[in-house]
Amino acid sequence: MERTAVNPVTWSVERGFNQGEVVSGQTRTLYISGQTAMSGEGKAEHEGDMAAQLALSVDNLEAVLREAGMSLANLVRLNVYTTDVDLLFRHYGGLGARLGAAGVAPTTTMLGVPRLAIPGQMVELEGTAVA
Repeated sequence: MERTAVNPVTWSVERGFNQGEVVSGQTRTLYISGQTAMSGEGKAEHEGDMAAQLALSVDNLEAVLREAGMSLANLVRLNVYTTDVDLLFRHYGGLGARLGAAGVAPTTTMLGVPRLAIPGQMVELEGTAVA
């Protein structure tokens, strides 16, 4: 797989994401449903703790990637849904650090929403990965 960043402006790269990515030669695409702070048994975790919810959501995203034989390095698209954009921004460095450690800056959209499907959840990560 070959990835080429498309950035007609550069400010987004400084914030950890590309404006676009051209992916060529991929053999597999994984569409990942929204991952939240849920335990392996399906129990909502860390009510009221955005940092912990974000970390567990990334862990769950990585678990799906691993099961498909991929890693965060394969992530080309990340949609972030949150019930509190301002609070999420205060803890976004944790996600940015994990993406940076994987050497990836996926195209990203963040949306503030009134609520998520599971009461008490504040962040949900949805992605697309290619390998």
